[in-house]
Amino acid sequence: MKVSDILRVKGNTLFTVTPDESLAEAVQAMAEKDIGSLVVMEHGDLVGMLTFREVITVIAANGGSVGSTLVRKAMDDHPVTCTMETDLDEIRRIMLERHARYMPVMDQRMLMGVISFYDVAKAVVDSQNFENKMLKAYIRDWPAEGEGTLN
Repeated sequence: MKVSDILRVKGNTLFTVTPDESLAEAVQAMAEKDIGSLVVMEHGDLVGMLTFREVITVIAANGGSVGSTLVRKAMDDHPVTCTMETDLDEIRRIMLERHARYMPVMDQRMLMGVISFYDVAKAVVDSQNFENKMLKAYIRDWPAEGEGTLN
């Protein structure tokens, strides 16, 4: 299974923010849309990711407030990315190694979508459920002893 398979099921709705927007506005957008990340875009290019992890770090440093912080100061400016052709096993390995909960999907310099750890977990579970159904159907249709043999 590849990233393109996950995005085909998930859809490719993207929520973005610019680096010069206030963190307070970005947090408000995340809350309204019930999302855990925003892709940070500047002049059509991916320049960072803003996730609840970065927001919490700023809140902790500012005594419980985002204050007047800009997205640029809070964002991860070197997010790990993948392509549409990246294999699901590779995505799982990267996400675990880098503690990445969200990963932008790129095609050259074009942003194609974002996959989350949830999306990956759901794809794995769905795939395993399908395999289990196929195996159970195969076992259920297994010929009984002596059936299907040529005499």
